[in-house]
Amino acid sequence: MSNFAAPPGPVALLKARALRLLARREHSRIELARKLARHAESAEALEALLDQLAEAGLLSNERFAESLVHRRAQRYGVATIRHELRTHGLDAQLVEAHVGALERSELARARAVWMRRFGAAPASAAERARQSRFLLARGFSAETVRRVVGGDADDT
Repeated sequence: MSNFAAPPGPVALLKARALRLLARREHSRIELARKLARHAESAEALEALLDQLAEAGLLSNERFAESLVHRRAQRYGVATIRHELRTHGLDAQLVEAHVGALERSELARARAVWMRRFGAAPASAAERARQSRFLLARGFSAETVRRVVGGDADDT
């Protein structure tokens, strides 16, 4: 008779892996499913585990959206954040609820990103284009970029 316990089953191992991932940061349902898919015995077992985690309040697309917005808001514009939320399979209503709050602060956030990166108004047309491309690539709107790089005095 051995003193060793039987090894945990595949469902327990899958759940342990899911909990380790969720302990590090929030995940969307689709993202967690993708990460766990190769370790699951079947798609049905994976879906059952995801349902169980959601019912227990351990997996939440709402919390994931809040977390992602919080992590990205100081560096990226609305377009980039909206796109990233959509790639995680979140419903449009949830995406727009979180992006709506960001739109109100887009100009201030773009100015902060611009100041950290450049700190001074462009001295030439080439420099203005370079600064504009940088902010546009970060997902800030063209109007916001024009106001930041162009140095509009009106802050509304």
